[in-house]
Amino acid sequence: MKKPVGDQELAVLRYVAEHGPATVGEVAERFGEPQGLARSTILTVMERLRLKGYLTRHKVEGVFQYASPVPASELLRDVVGDFVQRQLSGSLSPFAAYLSEAEDVTDEELAQLQDVVARLRSKKRKE
Repeated sequence: MKKPVGDQELAVLRYVAEHGPATVGEVAERFGEPQGLARSTILTVMERLRLKGYLTRHKVEGVFQYASPVPASELLRDVVGDFVQRQLSGSLSPFAAYLSEAEDVTDEELAQLQDVVARLRSKKRKE
């Protein structure tokens, strides 16, 4: 199991997963500057993510390009899974309770949740 990521790491990781492969300079300019983050901070975060196994890097024309080894959607699924295991002791009940109280769920998100429930029911029937 990979080491958990912090909020800032997750934000950088999502950016690289969605826009990579990218150099530290590209991420610093396009993501870091609007967030008020220095290039050195972006470098530190990206290297931390690489050492934790969340990013890979390859030298292209003398410059390292970083990339996520998995698509952004899979990355977020893994992060959520890690959150459920670490913070909720593996139980989805608190997460479901939170969703039932959420007031800003869009129609698209509601449709996605209904699809998830249908898939879970289908799996249960097969067991």
